[in-house]
Amino acid sequence: MTGNKKNKILIVAYPKQGLINPSLRFANHLLNLGVHVTFSTSFSVIRRFDTKTTRNGLTFAPFTDGHDNGQQPTTTLEQFISDFATNGVPAVAEIITAAASTGQPFDHLVYTTISPWAAKVADAHGLESTLLWCQPAIVLGVYYYYFNGYEDLISCNNDNPTFPINLPGLPSLTIADLPSFLLSSCPKELDFVIQIMKDHIDALKIAPRVLVNTFDELEIESVRAVENLVMLPVGPLIPSEFLLDGKDSSNDSLGCDLFEKPEEDYIKWLNTKPKSSVVYASFGTLSSLTTDEAEEMASGLLESGRPFLWVMRDSVKLKNIEVIKKQGMIVSWCSQVEVLNHQAVGCFLTHCGWNSTMEALASGVPTVAFAQWSDQTTIAKMIEDVWKTGVKVKRREEDGVVEGNEIKRGVEMVMEDGEIRRNAKKWRELARQALDNGGSSTINIQAFLDGVLN
Repeated sequence: MTGNKKNKILIVAYPKQGLINPSLRFANHLLNLGVHVTFSTSFSVIRRFDTKTTRNGLTFAPFTDGHDNGQQPTTTLEQFISDFATNGVPAVAEIITAAASTGQPFDHLVYTTISPWAAKVADAHGLESTLLWCQPAIVLGVYYYYFNGYEDLISCNNDNPTFPINLPGLPSLTIADLPSFLLSSCPKELDFVIQIMKDHIDALKIAPRVLVNTFDELEIESVRAVENLVMLPVGPLIPSEFLLDGKDSSNDSLGCDLFEKPEEDYIKWLNTKPKSSVVYASFGTLSSLTTDEAEEMASGLLESGRPFLWVMRDSVKLKNIEVIKKQGMIVSWCSQVEVLNHQAVGCFLTHCGWNSTMEALASGVPTVAFAQWSDQTTIAKMIEDVWKTGVKVKRREEDGVVEGNEIKRGVEMVMEDGEIRRNAKKWRELARQALDNGGSSTINIQAFLDGVLN
């Protein structure tokens, strides 16, 4: 090998925004440290990037996953994930062998949540790999213990939501706090997700190192809970310009949001509102509300008496739309980190997706936790009981709907509770310190590179 060998890392990312964005932000950190990064995912994602303006040292290696126009309404989630794996295995193998044939092989492979197959491909080609886990450390711990001795305990008490689940080293949970895929109430068509999580845990037997989109101070128990895993918190993986408090970040970003849509006038609207007065409501890219839920949401926001910015991707036709528009603004898209960092925003009504939660924590915005599925129920538990930066809404027993007066209660509590607001500010400072020079996540990123490049 010549002395001109580049340090090269291949990142394989599942093609959904919740995984693409944090993995690209991690790529940013690697680029800043002089590492060349090849980013591989489906054509449907790469075609949306302006690759002409990306940073030096970053290349893209897209492959067809059978859905080059993105997931269609007729495609089930199981089929989409399966097709990505089926097409991804030979494609990633070819990327690895092609690089080796040029005399510039990859030093390491990093793969995201939902792509455990990438670890096996790397191993088959003599390449070490590391999981980039884009959910909380506590959730990885729960899955690890579920497949290592605790499945019977959880399964036998599945119908008792208040049954305590105490897993070694993790914060105390109940059945209701566990990821929804482990519960008997989970729809049968989502059973395949459990196999994917088992595949993840099995892949960690090959490579037990895990990069986690969290920071040490936030989950100090959970990142050390599993003795057989080495968890390295490297977050919060949010756009650097929102972490630097005015420092120059011109050489440090791949863009605020690589899935941007045409801008609406929401920033102008926010500029007209008093400091910390606005309720920001958004439920991510995968979650959706039924018409009944949306009507209850509208009722609660109106009854709160506060201005609100509501991101609604669904074509739900709301009653009293003119009344709603007098008090609030509804948009189909916004730059969430930009909104959360606007001084007018005082509260975030969220589905508790992990990216949204990390962005709220790093912005110091308290939350009303409206969890729906997957890891969101566990995150909502942490928000209310561990980090104490918000409150959970309660669902109606007969049908699970969250009523308008419950939305109003949550908003009022979060907007008016001084302790919640102080906690949110505390976590904001700790999140930013983690990625500052000498911060815990900065140290962990360097430790990761020292371990895989030497």
